[in-house]
Amino acid sequence: MWTTEKQEKFRAKIREFAEGEIAPIAARMDEEQHFSEHLVSRMNELGLLGMVVDAKYGGTYVDTLTYIVAVEELSRICGSAGIIIAAHNSLGCWPIYQFGTEEQKKRFLPEITTGGKLSSFGLTEPGAGSDAGGTKTFAEKVDGGFKVNGSKCWITNGGVASTIVFTARTTHAKDTHAISSFVVKSGAKGFTIGKKENKLGVRASDTRVLHFDDCFIPDSDLLGEVGSGFKQFMMTLDGGRISIGALALGIAQGAYDVAIKYAKHHQQFGQPIADFQAVAFKLADMATQLQAARHLIYHSAVLKDEGKRRFTTEAAMAKLFASEVGNFVTYQAMMILGADGYSEKYPVERLHRDLKICEIGEGTSEIQRLVISRNVLKEIE
Repeated sequence: MWTTEKQEKFRAKIREFAEGEIAPIAARMDEEQHFSEHLVSRMNELGLLGMVVDAKYGGTYVDTLTYIVAVEELSRICGSAGIIIAAHNSLGCWPIYQFGTEEQKKRFLPEITTGGKLSSFGLTEPGAGSDAGGTKTFAEKVDGGFKVNGSKCWITNGGVASTIVFTARTTHAKDTHAISSFVVKSGAKGFTIGKKENKLGVRASDTRVLHFDDCFIPDSDLLGEVGSGFKQFMMTLDGGRISIGALALGIAQGAYDVAIKYAKHHQQFGQPIADFQAVAFKLADMATQLQAARHLIYHSAVLKDEGKRRFTTEAAMAKLFASEVGNFVTYQAMMILGADGYSEKYPVERLHRDLKICEIGEGTSEIQRLVISRNVLKEIE
């Protein structure tokens, strides 16, 4: 209903890559907590690092639905692959492409779109997670630029990104107009990367604390106008939430695919367990909820590209529903597989662990409900 023949051919290409090249080493990457640099290079060759950027700046621009299909298919095999690509495109590349000057786009984007380098987005802080407006990192205006002090935490791609978009306060005022956005390059003086976080899931993705200690950011690396950072990252998160929905959908689809195959072939009491209603009804519920989640995500992707209005509510709905459906589906998949689902013999336990971040990152489920409720209540006089 939503995708064209061209998009389904693209899906097939990404699925072939994920099954053929990522799947054989996905478990090892999870165990070693390291994503293969070769696979990043291969994803670059496939054009997956520049999907939200026009060719003028080195990108391989595709519509949002096509991009979402890519995230979904990568995540079906490996949640770490999906979140690396989602964070890079939606949170790292897109703000520069959307809010940067012509000079900034030409300077920053080619390296991270077709140059094989990754990007990241520094928003969360120890005291500013759900309360993103509570940013404490401060950028003091000095001659020729800004002197930045503070830290960011739980930054996906933080230790492997060459280019990082981040937010900081530029005045001591309490309102959101005090927040601005900047770009910093890895290796900048005064910018250091903390230890890698040891996580429950998406363990192959690189998650770090970022430190700014009198880090000088030139005026030329201010993204947009001073005080526009809050508005920028709210718009960025709208698109990012669609990609996290796709991440959850892909992970859940992967677990479902394993579970239904297992149910059709694994026997108990002399027959496939899929013949028992207790299992068949689980599969029915899983399939129904996956389809519903897919419709919400694809619909929000289409709304984004239509550009007729803000899609904040739909993006929040897609992210909320898909992540909670994903948690349900991966759990049910484990139950269908029984002890096999609890073991590393099948990828279901890894997918179940990978899924949890979808209910937390880019706004918790509680924050999504807050966003949705505020917006729907505005519609009623």
